[in-house]
Amino acid sequence: MVKIFVCVSCRRPAAENGEEEVRPGEALATALEHGVAARSAGDRVAVCRVECLAVCDQPYTIALTGDDKWGYVIGNIDADTHADETVEAALKLAAAPNGIVPLRERPPSFRKGVVARIPPLTFEGKRP
Repeated sequence: MVKIFVCVSCRRPAAENGEEEVRPGEALATALEHGVAARSAGDRVAVCRVECLAVCDQPYTIALTGDDKWGYVIGNIDADTHADETVEAALKLAAAPNGIVPLRERPPSFRKGVVARIPPLTFEGKRP
């Protein structure tokens, strides 16, 4: 199982007409949930909302991780244009035995937006 953690803290400014602030992370989480359901991938991918992933200079941010797999923090994800790519990336991560998805197999937003790659807790200092 791979989890997509979605930062729901970042906000866009309220519209001048008095509308409430928009939280793009919420829209992204909802779009991801729909994408996971559309691919019948709920047994392989889960979407989890989290408060601040501390990548405020690259909103809107997700973290992809799974048991005994390398994880990724990815910034600048947009609900309208990157939701399908993010689900695709999560499925590729789930299929990779150690969580390392070759660069050529990563969707464009995954290739361009990686902020960090994080080793699994079981990592013992050898190269992946």
